[in-house]
Amino acid sequence: MRTPQVVVVMGVAGTGKTTIGPLLAARLGVPYAEGDDFHPQANIDKMSAGIPLEDADRWPWLDAIGTWAHGRAGLGGVVSSSALKRSYRDRLRAEAPGIVFVHLSGSRELIEGRMSQRQGHFMPTALLDSQFATLQPLQADEAGVAVDVGGGPEEITERAVQALEALSVASQ
Repeated sequence: MRTPQVVVVMGVAGTGKTTIGPLLAARLGVPYAEGDDFHPQANIDKMSAGIPLEDADRWPWLDAIGTWAHGRAGLGGVVSSSALKRSYRDRLRAEAPGIVFVHLSGSRELIEGRMSQRQGHFMPTALLDSQFATLQPLQADEAGVAVDVGGGPEEITERAVQALEALSVASQ
């Protein structure tokens, strides 16, 4: 039996990290941690006001997620984090070297439509452009897979599970 992975579900706001993350964790039989819960209040206040975070705002948040992921090494887990830049993913990997990324990706139109349907979330649709401008997709040397967010949550989760299984087989 292989060691359970620690998976970071990443992508711009509105791709479904908070929906797919728990579903993926359930399918993998591991705990889920909501990345937004690791944000300090100052970050939430900024985003709620429509102010994009700067890298200096993100470092403590990424470090907290990395610490959680490190603690789950060998046990498995799923955590959400936008992880938009390579430098952010590198920072997470510095804390938890074995993590694998699932990049939830889709068109701006699809994601904006989904964001406009959300209620009670602190990330306004107005910040979507800055998210796409910041996004650096996974590179060939990064452990991870891209998963299209078209379709329903169960369909997306199934694609993620299959992609992770294929990645695991390829890396053996």
